[in-house]
Amino acid sequence: MTHDHDLVLRPTPAQTAAALTPPPGRTGGDLVVETLSGLGATTVFGLPGQHALGVFDALRRSSLRYVGLRVENNAGFAADAYGRVTGEAAPLLLSAGPGALMSLAALQEAAAASAPVLAIGAQVPTAGLGGGRHGYLHELRDQQASFRDVVKSVHTVRTQSQIPSAIAAAWKSALTAPHGPVWVEIPQDVLLAETILPVVTAVDATPDEPAPRPELTAVAAHLLANAERPAIIAGGGVVRADASGKLRALAERIDAPVVTTFGGKGAFPWRHPLSLQSWLEDRHTTDFLEDADVLLVVGSGLGELSSNYHTFAPRGRVIQIEADAGKLESNHPALGIHADARLALQALLETVETRSDATAPQRVAAVLAKVADRLAAQGLELEQQVVTAVRKALPDTAPSFWDMTILAYWAWSAFDARRPNTMHSAQGAGGLGYAFPAALGAAAADPTTPVLAVSGDGGAMYSIAELATAKQHGFDVTWLIVDDGGYGILREYMTDSFGEATATELARPDFVSLARSFDVPATLTTPDTLAEDLTEALKTPGPSVVVLPALLRMFEPTHL
Repeated sequence: MTHDHDLVLRPTPAQTAAALTPPPGRTGGDLVVETLSGLGATTVFGLPGQHALGVFDALRRSSLRYVGLRVENNAGFAADAYGRVTGEAAPLLLSAGPGALMSLAALQEAAAASAPVLAIGAQVPTAGLGGGRHGYLHELRDQQASFRDVVKSVHTVRTQSQIPSAIAAAWKSALTAPHGPVWVEIPQDVLLAETILPVVTAVDATPDEPAPRPELTAVAAHLLANAERPAIIAGGGVVRADASGKLRALAERIDAPVVTTFGGKGAFPWRHPLSLQSWLEDRHTTDFLEDADVLLVVGSGLGELSSNYHTFAPRGRVIQIEADAGKLESNHPALGIHADARLALQALLETVETRSDATAPQRVAAVLAKVADRLAAQGLELEQQVVTAVRKALPDTAPSFWDMTILAYWAWSAFDARRPNTMHSAQGAGGLGYAFPAALGAAAADPTTPVLAVSGDGGAMYSIAELATAKQHGFDVTWLIVDDGGYGILREYMTDSFGEATATELARPDFVSLARSFDVPATLTTPDTLAEDLTEALKTPGPSVVVLPALLRMFEPTHL
């Protein structure tokens, strides 16, 4: 019989000697960066601040690459994208008080999208903790309380010996399905004080992967194999679990049509005969899914955007596979299976019997034809032309990041992502300013491919400062700014609801001249030249900006 203590790794003589004679001049900040390196991190994002200088000083003694942005929220968006693209925890280094709080909107997006961000924030000295009465710069009564409602877990440090374990626990939490942001808090004096602790080497923080219970897999497999009209909704959990291949194999095994949510773009081939694509805001798609006698939902909580604004009312049996136990049956009664999407789909593939249905492709084609006819009747040729131009210009393997703008709303439904994990947007939390800093994070993760960011002029103003970051690092990011003179989505919402819009019209700069002032190449384009101009910008190394003046409209809602 093997006991746990038999598995403890004993240090070698060389390791013992190194531990007994640590190099001088190290601080608590060194313990932070050593732990990150030991966990496998190679890149960190952030912004320095007075209380975090101990960590930033230690960076120069480490092999970690630092990518600094100009605003903490943008640094959070960059870390979010790095985590989505790589599947690794993305360290985000922040100061205390205002610097920490500035990251909250980005961490909310990471939480909504299940992006693994490891935020490490400084704190006032330990003598100032616990009351907010000591008068320290940046002091808050309870800083971590601001993060508890946003992140997956909070980890506090009060002594240097707690640093490696706290960061390792946070790392494991961030990467345990469902992925998400975590918060580690370390006081300034703990980071600055010299340490006698040995250098941190390899750290074990293997994430947990929830596996499906076999009796639930058996029931789900039976229901799917014997269904008359099965259908599948594939969410972002399929992409994050790298399970798109298993999803396709299951759909083909049982001839089940598949629709992908906006967060699950690319999880299933767009042109596959069983693909309903992503038209979730279309009543024809909603009606089709409601008519399924067995509906398999994988990696989605069926929230507002995935349920046609909570109008979706399935009449058949629902099977829901979800790594976030809190989302199981949160919106619809179901056979809830708490599991990682990849493990659950593999279990179903090993269990389900083959089911053949020659009519499935025809039924899918009929739905897509109805969707096309509905759009054709709305006079939205310009919008479809722009979506087509972006798709034509973007290489298949190049990732794209979309802000909350009308073109992104179109892309959620109409854009063929072509590859899993290549299309990302801020639809989780819905904050502005996501696209460009997120694209910078993706470029830091993989410099071998160009990256596209798409913003409106309103959202672009949140991120203008990061043109300096893009230029400083030479990131290969092309930023498409659709300039319609204001907050286009809100303009439409208010006009539809109240007859006219208020507070939506914006003065804005000459974006082309502004980009060029950062020494970033910029082009003014038109709908007719967009594909050509975007293609040229994307194939030219380094950052670039393409500005499209255009007043785009949304397609008419079909959930009413």
